[in-house]
Amino acid sequence: MNHNHTTLTVAERIESLKIGILAAFAFTLAYLITLLIQLRLLTELIPLGWVQLAIACLSGFLFGVTYRYIVQNQENPHLKDGAVLAFGLVRGLVPLETSNGLNDHALSLSLFVGESLFCFAVARWCLDLAFSSGWLKP
Repeated sequence: MNHNHTTLTVAERIESLKIGILAAFAFTLAYLITLLIQLRLLTELIPLGWVQLAIACLSGFLFGVTYRYIVQNQENPHLKDGAVLAFGLVRGLVPLETSNGLNDHALSLSLFVGESLFCFAVARWCLDLAFSSGWLKP
């Protein structure tokens, strides 16, 4: 039986940590920008708590680490787009599963999905920039 075990070196783990931190920062910054836009355009501002901010930061971190391994040996743009879409839809559609009657608020759900896709796209853009500039290694 062939067991192919991949062990990560300390350097690879540190690189993943750096990538996760960059993605978390980019995602959280994009999330805060969307909240400022909500404040300017909408009459009701969803109250921002530390839990929501922590979830946004964690979402960005997990996306960054996962994205690194998605693009590590591939230059397939469909994989990159698919990662953003998958993470964005999973995060964006959570309110549909957790609340009754959200079906009546299709606009709110659409905005939340759009916000999630935007935030993950910003994180992806920052990571792609860091990879192409040589600041970080995929």
